Amino acid sequence: MLLCTATALMCLSSGVTFGADVSGAPYVQKAISTVFYDFGPIFITIAMVLFTFTTLIGNLYYVDNALAYLNKKKRPSKLFMNIFYAFCVLVVFVGALISADLAWILADITMGGMTLINIPCCVILSGVAIKALRDYEKQKKKGLNPVFRARDIGLDDSKLSFWK
Repeated sequence: MLLCTATALMCLSSGVTFGADVSGAPYVQKAISTVFYDFGPIFITIAMVLFTFTTLIGNLYYVDNALAYLNKKKRPSKLFMNIFYAFCVLVVFVGALISADLAWILADITMGGMTLINIPCCVILSGVAIKALRDYEKQKKKGLNPVFRARDIGLDDSKLSFWK
């Protein structure tokens, strides 16, 4: 959020006109070159590569944990993970070769798919969240420093590995 806002403010205050011929990364590079001249585009390129790399590593970490959770805390086989990592590398290369417009369309479609999965999950879990909120509010009204205990909202402590 901060990086995107700072980038947008930098671009808007640079005086570089946004248009069909200059958009995306070239727009940011032109904007920063108004202050840092030839070093600006190099800096933006390096920053984008590092941001992309750390985002990819972070997402792979999330997937590893999600697969372990779905597989009852056991990591999937080494063969499966190697095939999965090879698929990820293929996706990165394809993403680098396709047009930016197509990449954004595919990103929007996959985000929509995640939304279709997350909304029902949020609805299913909303009862627990509302119970936790009511318990928090009740403790605050009593002047207490709220402490979450699963059993106070009807969750079985023995089946939880967290939220005791």
